[in-house]
Amino acid sequence: MKDIKKNISQFLFHCEYEKNLSKKTIKAYKIDLKQFLKYLHSHFGKEPEIDQITKETIRFFIAYLVKKYAIKSAKRKIATTKAFFNYLEFDDKITINPFRKVRIRLKEPFRLPVVLDMAEVKSIFRIAYKERAGIKNKASYRYCSVIRDIAILELLFATGIRVGELCSLKTQNVDLINGYIKVQGKGNKERVIQLCNNELLAALAEYKCISDSATPAHFFHNRLNRPLSSQSVRFMIRKYATRTKTKKKVTPHSFRHTFATMLLEEGVDIKYIQKILGHSSILTTQIYTHVSNQKQKEILALKHPRNRLRFG
Repeated sequence: MKDIKKNISQFLFHCEYEKNLSKKTIKAYKIDLKQFLKYLHSHFGKEPEIDQITKETIRFFIAYLVKKYAIKSAKRKIATTKAFFNYLEFDDKITINPFRKVRIRLKEPFRLPVVLDMAEVKSIFRIAYKERAGIKNKASYRYCSVIRDIAILELLFATGIRVGELCSLKTQNVDLINGYIKVQGKGNKERVIQLCNNELLAALAEYKCISDSATPAHFFHNRLNRPLSSQSVRFMIRKYATRTKTKKKVTPHSFRHTFATMLLEEGVDIKYIQKILGHSSILTTQIYTHVSNQKQKEILALKHPRNRLRFG
């Protein structure tokens, strides 16, 4: 079968039902392959058959992606397209994989993650708790919404979970009595994170108590009892961050970076941090050693007693 659209549909079916990939991954694959199809229309002037796509086509496509997107996004889209052709080759739908012998070396610029200091974290929390204190009608949706905001902020800072993990957190996987959550991470890998802070447990318990008697499947949900979206969480955090004096671009991931960096600065073994964050490779976790080294430089430059020694 040479119809590229039908092959894409079969690939997505394979990913969803045979490989059991997450909904988020399937959604990304759909977007990436739709863009690939759009590019092919532009490149060929029509929808090509699958065996018309050559190594040269892939090279032109990679050049197009690098020009249009950030390196990280381009690499993801290339990886999606490569996975699609690997599937076609494995399933004997093509005889020659156009990705064979195509060298792809795209280096992402190294950027340190945005990390908040304790004063910035405190300011965000203070604003949220102050807003809660100012609401007189405890039965209002606004009050419930602020309680949810506080629970989310507390959980992000206390555990370093990804925003997608927070939004997909199931009610049945939140155990406030024994103090832990079960998180479904990347690659559907489950991990357990302990909840050890009393303020965090109190915030989660209050939210759970007032959120809804119907108890939706997802712990964090909107007023329609639908799962809270990642975009909603990003908007909420931006709302509180803009009311502080920070000039940093604060996102849910900033709390993850802050969590890891602060633990590292407290002397926690990086292997434990890796396990809590759900990184499959410690190389991913090691980015926080760069942040910690930067902090070390600040400490030695500003706080070292040698600065107070004067001679002559």
